[in-house]
Amino acid sequence: MGILKAKKQEAKKLDRLDHLTEDRIRKAYEEGQFDDLPGAGKPLPPDSPKGIPDDLKMAYRVMKNAGLSPNEMDVKKEIMSIEDLIRHSEDKLDKEGLKKRLNSKLLEYNSLLAKKGIKTNSTVFRKYQDQIEKKFF
Repeated sequence: MGILKAKKQEAKKLDRLDHLTEDRIRKAYEEGQFDDLPGAGKPLPPDSPKGIPDDLKMAYRVMKNAGLSPNEMDVKKEIMSIEDLIRHSEDKLDKEGLKKRLNSKLLEYNSLLAKKGIKTNSTVFRKYQDQIEKKFF
C-alpha cells in the first residue's frame, strides 16, 4: 500500500510540474521572449543520424548537444562492453588482456574529449553518467 501511495504522490508532483512548466512557457511566449530567436522562420536542422532507433534518438540528441560526437559515443560503447566482459570473465589471462584493451580505449576516449577541451577526470557527474549509459547502451 505504501508504494502505491508514493507513486500517486509522485504523479501529483509531476502534474504540478507540468502545469508550472506550461504556465512559464505560455507567459514567456506572451511576453515575446521567443521572438527573434536565432534561426526563427528557418527549417530545423536534420534530426539524429539515420538508422538510430526511435527510442535512442533523444539520447543521441542530448549527447550531441553536450558536445559528444558519434566517434566518442562509439568508443564509449566499446569501453562499456569491455568493462562488462571483465566483470563476467573468470579467466585471469583474459581479464589481463581485456584490461589492457580497456586502458587503450580509455586513452583514446580521453584524447577525443581533450581535443574538444572537455575535462575527463571529473567525478562529480560520474554516477549520473553511468546511469544514463546503462539506460541507453
